[in-house]
Amino acid sequence: MKLFLPKQHGAWAMLIIPFWLGVVASEFLWQHIPFFLGWILLYLATYPTLLLFKRKKRNLYTKWAVIYAIPAVLLLLIPLWVRPSIIYFGLAMIPLFIINAYYSSKKNDRALFNDLSAIFSFSIAGLASGYLAAGEINASMLIIFIASILFFTGSTFHVKSIIRERKNIVYKRISFTYHSLIPILWASLDYWIISLAFLPGLIRALYYYGKPLKMKKSGIIEVVNAVLFFVIMIIFII
Repeated sequence: MKLFLPKQHGAWAMLIIPFWLGVVASEFLWQHIPFFLGWILLYLATYPTLLLFKRKKRNLYTKWAVIYAIPAVLLLLIPLWVRPSIIYFGLAMIPLFIINAYYSSKKNDRALFNDLSAIFSFSIAGLASGYLAAGEINASMLIIFIASILFFTGSTFHVKSIIRERKNIVYKRISFTYHSLIPILWASLDYWIISLAFLPGLIRALYYYGKPLKMKKSGIIEVVNAVLFFVIMIIFII
């Protein structure tokens, strides 16, 4: 049986990076493993669930939503047992899921606000993974939360400016300006290492500014940029 997987490959970086940065900002517990596996399966379950709002192939989408959701819930019960209050992070994601469902029903999944809602959800997972071990949200977790949102928002602007909105000069200007200002913002707050984490994205945005880029090559560049961000953020935390 062929797995039913999301087509948004860039989402995998958002799924992984905030979560494990949250672990680094606290401490690793063995419960993080089922938590992460449950988080992956929950993400996989949301994909067919959101497609149900398009009112097509309901039997197929319902089947896969259930296939992923059942083990997801079972795995997520483990961190919930350890830290019951972690459920509040899940509740915080519900309004964001509703926004995603709305755009799915309108067949407008590529809307910027829809992307931003997903980015916030993935970043909340970073808070949750840190909270599981620490029992509180510390300064490092908040910084990771903000940095993750800013980083993946920048990636969204860049990818849109070179692929789906490549003929839209507004997106190109937004991407150029955004990537230029964010490192300066972090440096002005005396977070020089975090500023450095955003420099590869700035270089990428400047180099490819106004240039067409194939989706495959863009994907590879985004993976490299995400890995660099992840490594530099770990250096900042430790």
